[in-house]
Amino acid sequence: MTTHDIGRRLRSYGHPSVISPHVDSLAEDGVRFARAFCTAPQCSPSRASLATGRYPHNNGVMGLAHPGFDWELDPTVPHLAAVLSHAGFATHLFGGQHVSLHPERLGFTRHHAETAGPAIASAVEDVLSTGRDTRLYLEINFEETHRPYPQVDASRAPVGLDIPAYLPDIPEAVQEMVALEEGIRLMDEAAGRVLAALESAGRAENAIVVFTTDHGIAMPRAKCTLYDPGLEVALLMRWRAGGFQAGAVREELVSNIDVFPTLLDAADVKHPPGVQGRSLLPLLRGETYERRRAIFGEKTFHSYYDPMRCVRTDRHKLIRNFETAFAVEVPGDIQAGAIFRADPSLYSRDRPAVVELYDLDADPLEQRNLAGRAEVAEVEKRLNAELWRWMRETDDPLLEGPVPSPRYRLAIES
Repeated sequence: MTTHDIGRRLRSYGHPSVISPHVDSLAEDGVRFARAFCTAPQCSPSRASLATGRYPHNNGVMGLAHPGFDWELDPTVPHLAAVLSHAGFATHLFGGQHVSLHPERLGFTRHHAETAGPAIASAVEDVLSTGRDTRLYLEINFEETHRPYPQVDASRAPVGLDIPAYLPDIPEAVQEMVALEEGIRLMDEAAGRVLAALESAGRAENAIVVFTTDHGIAMPRAKCTLYDPGLEVALLMRWRAGGFQAGAVREELVSNIDVFPTLLDAADVKHPPGVQGRSLLPLLRGETYERRRAIFGEKTFHSYYDPMRCVRTDRHKLIRNFETAFAVEVPGDIQAGAIFRADPSLYSRDRPAVVELYDLDADPLEQRNLAGRAEVAEVEKRLNAELWRWMRETDDPLLEGPVPSPRYRLAIES
């Protein structure tokens, strides 16, 4: 199960005002990853990584996969549904997918196109009520948490509401966070029906259940940035029959490309060539596991061309910006929100540096760029080398020059 744009905004991740009891039950009965990150702070590239176990510049989706932007999953890169379908699973897609303009090519047995949470839950209930001997892969994508948010009375903010420290301390921030949390509540109700349907169908014991989101919350200086608020994601996994420790919290750095190989290993299905993720199954079963020293993130296109890459370790983050742009990109749906409209100048200044380096222990909000300072020269050198190594090993097209968009190729060819 996925939902849009919530980062780690759940009660199980320390936000007491959020009403998310059903999703949080996966943390109580399963495993919560405290430091999970996505490969990209935008919908399509991140979801493509979940679906393929590859970085966006390796799976073909370096921007939005809907008309007008037209990014498309590389036809040589198999979607998880196709791999599992080939292995004998009945594969069902509920809601949208946003990694391809052609969902019929992804390998799903059936697409249930309902988008509202209650309708999605009903469709899941119908599928789980039949074919109990069939191995199933269900991909369930909720949209209640995407902007525009539900209409709410922000004057009745819940007790314990916390406003992210990177947002301005203004009434508009309270208004938008209350509305976001109402979307989370509605999503959680639908997720609860899915979990109840698993129980009713007698499948809950053997089912591996994963809940995550595509990227950080849709707020200025979060979504569409490589700062932690853009890359951080909730990741909860439950597999009662698989030996997962109930209530466990894992502090290892993990990436959402790790979900793909984890699910394949749980299903005892061979990995296709080219998978870059690292299965979490050994970690969750207490077996030998080589933990990541770092995670990598990227952005190439969203509203416009804005290529950047980053490496994040336990303590430091290095970002390399490859073009001139605003200091942070604020997507159109966020620009329509009250926080941005209260003071657009906070986000519209020019980008000051090619390289950004942050000490996440001393500066968790990533506001003091240390790049170029003598006292961190060795750290900067090491992380630069690590980032260039990763880009070379993964054949990042930025190493060859600017990356053309589908629109550019269409303009040249027509």
